[in-house]
Amino acid sequence: MISPEIIQNLIQSGENESLEFKSSFNNELIETLVAFANTSGGKVITGINPKGEVAGISLNPESIQNWVNEIKNKTSPSLIPDLDTIHVDDKPVVVFSMQEYPIKPVATRGKYFKRVANSNHLLDISEVVNLHLQSFNTSWDFHLNSQFKINDISLDKVQGAIDQINQTGARINDDPLTFLIKNDLLRNGQLTNAAYLLFTERDTVLTTIELGRFQTDTIIKDSDRTKSDILSQIDQVMDFVKKHINKEVIITGQPRSTEKWQYPMEAVREIVINMIVHRDYRSASDSIVKVFDDRIEFYNPGKLPDSINVADLLSNSYKSTPRNKLIADFCKSLGLIEKYGSGIRRVIEYFERANLPQPEFTNISDGFMVTFFFAQKADKVPDKVPDKVPDKVPDNLTENQQKIVELVAQSKTISMSEIADSIGISKRKVLDNINKLRKIGLIRRIGPAKGGHWEITNKRRETNDQ
Repeated sequence: MISPEIIQNLIQSGENESLEFKSSFNNELIETLVAFANTSGGKVITGINPKGEVAGISLNPESIQNWVNEIKNKTSPSLIPDLDTIHVDDKPVVVFSMQEYPIKPVATRGKYFKRVANSNHLLDISEVVNLHLQSFNTSWDFHLNSQFKINDISLDKVQGAIDQINQTGARINDDPLTFLIKNDLLRNGQLTNAAYLLFTERDTVLTTIELGRFQTDTIIKDSDRTKSDILSQIDQVMDFVKKHINKEVIITGQPRSTEKWQYPMEAVREIVINMIVHRDYRSASDSIVKVFDDRIEFYNPGKLPDSINVADLLSNSYKSTPRNKLIADFCKSLGLIEKYGSGIRRVIEYFERANLPQPEFTNISDGFMVTFFFAQKADKVPDKVPDKVPDKVPDNLTENQQKIVELVAQSKTISMSEIADSIGISKRKVLDNINKLRKIGLIRRIGPAKGGHWEITNKRRETNDQ
């Protein structure tokens, strides 16, 4: 039995991921119990008004049993929570305690919920499937697929993977079929989804990656597409990126010169491997790689798990949960993945050593995007040496525009907020004026908003803009 003091402490602490208040018993209360069952369990206290005050709840001898029966009838699998009736300030409240359910997901009236912070989150189809797979400690790629036959994969590719693993120091003497069975890629004579993706004999739309070299956001200079097995795609994507970025040959005086690419290739390869290994292959969307003059965008179907946000990713303070466990484990055996969950940290370090802006990581649409920028860090721009203000500043510049030019000349890395504070105008007006100065060719931006810098140029065009 829960004591009134404990209930009062819970009420004072407020709603959270494992506690919710209700004024009465209703369908929303059942949805919350389902959300708790699909997450980590929790309690619902009824008899609490919207202000968080104890108002009490009306009870009759059949109330508790009727509520239990209604919960059982409206949930699948049927839930039976623990119920406690406690008097707080002489007013009855009922506490519904729900444990995490071992086999997920649980539904109510055909809908699935999970608890996120202090609210219930309605699950979409892919989240329902993931929750079901997680309850069996498995993933989509682990499952057998009757559509794929053994002749749909290349045993030569399997042998190639065995040879590659042996190069890491392992000693595998199995034939390809035995190897597949021992690694759970072939079970009961059927291929897993992972086996097909890793060793498919023919091109398949399931693995499509669109590749593009863009002059602008809408003008495409070159394009390609890969639909082969996912192991081959790593080098195919890398070759396309190398084809469309700059390479500097450095003469060192040694027998061999060194090459310096526009981006750290170790980081590019890390992201390419990550996008291929962790892609959501059930999604109808394709992976996309776009190479621009000043950036590369890597888009992949499949967002970060709910338990991980971008801040966790950047600080490396998260537990890695591979979307495709079998593929990830196999790629680790191949030496493609060094350690689960450390790839993003290494990518950031590669860019720091190359003196390039930190990559951008974003949940976008139904997937995840990584953007690499090419621009020298602002702290490498000699901020203490101001640009020379052009001898001939156009007569039609406003006073604010003239001040902006002077401020930019004094500090190449000055932000729009700092300009606004210095002049005493809004950031919106600063942006409008900067756009006009850029239009007439008086200033330009080098690099992205974060990590870039301003530059004053004398290449002006005549304009009547004010």
